[in-house]
Amino acid sequence: MTLTKAHIVENLFNQNVFTKTESAQIVETLFELIKQSLASGDDVLISGFGKFSVKGKNQRRGRNPQTGDPIILSPRRVVTFKCSGVLRERINP
Repeated sequence: MTLTKAHIVENLFNQNVFTKTESAQIVETLFELIKQSLASGDDVLISGFGKFSVKGKNQRRGRNPQTGDPIILSPRRVVTFKCSGVLRERINP
């Protein structure tokens, strides 16, 4: 099963602390802050969970998988995630 934003909102609402609307606003605000930080090139470190970083990829040669023709892939930025030791231990006890 995949955890979605709707599931996060529902779980937050079920804690009986916030209304469903407030829960949705909190989740949306959190994700918007993360997106803004990554878009500006800043790292996002969530203690006990992991670190999101923006890395640059240089221009490189590739190939079209359908035709096999060589192509040039343009430089771009990608988001990477490195999980914390705490999370790694929970996944691999």
